[in-house]
Amino acid sequence: MAMMSGSGNISLQSADQLKQLKDIFMRFDMDSDGSLTQLELAALLRSLGLKPSGDQIHLLLGDIDANGNGLVEFEELVSAILPDITHQILINEAQLLEVFQLFDRDGNGFITPAELAGSMAKMGHPLTFRELSDMMKEADSNGDGVVSFFEFTSIMANSAADFLGIKLNHSVK
Repeated sequence: MAMMSGSGNISLQSADQLKQLKDIFMRFDMDSDGSLTQLELAALLRSLGLKPSGDQIHLLLGDIDANGNGLVEFEELVSAILPDITHQILINEAQLLEVFQLFDRDGNGFITPAELAGSMAKMGHPLTFRELSDMMKEADSNGDGVVSFFEFTSIMANSAADFLGIKLNHSVK
């Protein structure tokens, strides 16, 4: 698959995206037949915050339905949307890295409690010791006393999901 080319990191992300997409697909494949009807596709799109009209769904189904059977199989959905998702994730990751680097003042790839406190104060949001401790405890998922880029992206995703009212499913790898 073309999406797997490039660095190993992109392949790993794509594999994770593929699993997430498969989970979403299976959730909306109401009759578990391995394909989505027009109605099931519409429900999936609406769950993602899209509000396509009936005509738009019909056109989309025609575009995605490579074998012309009137249904969307998982492989067809992947071919249609994964390249866009991968591109968007890379853009979002680059933006998150910029923000992470604002907090990671010494550039060692980790945010220490002192760096977090200093950055928050510099932004006009000084933290009490308790607030700092709570933030570090929430973000530092492996308990090593610092926040890695992976932990930072996870906490940012959770914060965005909470803000948007989305329930994230965390699967143990």
